[in-house]
Parts: sequence; C-alpha cells; structure tokens
Amino acid sequence: MTRLATNTLSLGRGILKFALIAMPMIAGPALGAAAGPGRAAAVQTVLDCQKIDDGPQRLACLDAAVAAMARAESAGDLVTVDRAQRRAARHRAFGLPLPSLAFLDRGEKPEEVSRITARVVGASFNPVGKLIVKLDDGAVWRQIDDNAVEQSPHPGSTAEIRRAALGSYTMKLDGQFAIRVHRDN
Repeated sequence: MTRLATNTLSLGRGILKFALIAMPMIAGPALGAAAGPGRAAAVQTVLDCQKIDDGPQRLACLDAAVAAMARAESAGDLVTVDRAQRRAARHRAFGLPLPSLAFLDRGEKPEEVSRITARVVGASFNPVGKLIVKLDDGAVWRQIDDNAVEQSPHPGSTAEIRRAALGSYTMKLDGQFAIRVHRDN
C-alpha cells in the first residue's frame, strides 16, 4: 500500500470515529426534543430499582431513589400530575396556542382532547354584532364568522367547543348550529 493510500485510509478512519462520537452529541438533543418529554430521571431511577433481584439491595436502592424524588419535588424539579389534574389543565388551556402542553394529552382518546363542554357565565355582542362568550373556567371566546345565533346564550347555557380545520374552533350553544370562534384570553 502506498503512503498516500495509508494516510487517506487513516484520515478516513479518523473522520468516521469523530462522526460516531459527535453524532449522538449533535443529534441527541434534537432527537430528544422531537420525541417529546420522556420519563423524569427521578421516576426512572425508582423504576430501575425494581429490577434488582436482591431484596436488601433493592430496598436500599428504592429508599435512596424515593428520597431523591422527594427532594426533587420539594425543590420544584419534579412535578407530579394525575389524570384528573391533566384534564383540568387541558380544559383551562383549550383554545390557547400552547403546543408545549401536548404532554397533557398522553393516554387520552382523541375525542377527549379535541373538544370541551363548559357552562356560560356571561354573553354579549361587540359593536359589530359578534358574540362574546365567557365560560365558567374564565375563558372568553369571540365569534369570528357571520352566522347568526338563533337564541342568545344566557348564564347556565351549555357551550361545546371543538377543534376544527387549520387550528380553528367551533362552538355550539345549547345544541344550536355551530359558529366559528377564537379564544381571546
């Protein structure tokens, strides 16, 4: 083999080694971000302790992991949320452009995350005749189409809001025809 071929082969191996070492560092954060939030390290440590066969070692591991989890929760580094709390948070945020809250949808059926039902606490019309509806969760929705509402909503009316095409929303008030709406707050 010539000296040039040997140097080229050596250089090629060096580049390959660099690529194999650097690729996870470069692509890792990007791939992790695309995959969405995973399991918290403190929770994963507790789950890993369960895999230990030796009883005293497993207990020591669990004691240490649970203590670390409690410290993380006290410091605000770990927040636990059950299904009911996720549903309440998703309900309050429905209609707001917050894609980072997609983790609240984990384990839910598609129809459960694409619509909400709430009670009307107030309704009025703006100067150009568009309906403004305030719901019991504090959300304010504004009509954005020109459809007429047959019966004006009143406190206690039922509002069903659904996701529609291209990020828009529709609202049915007491079962009437749907109107297009936008969340203002």
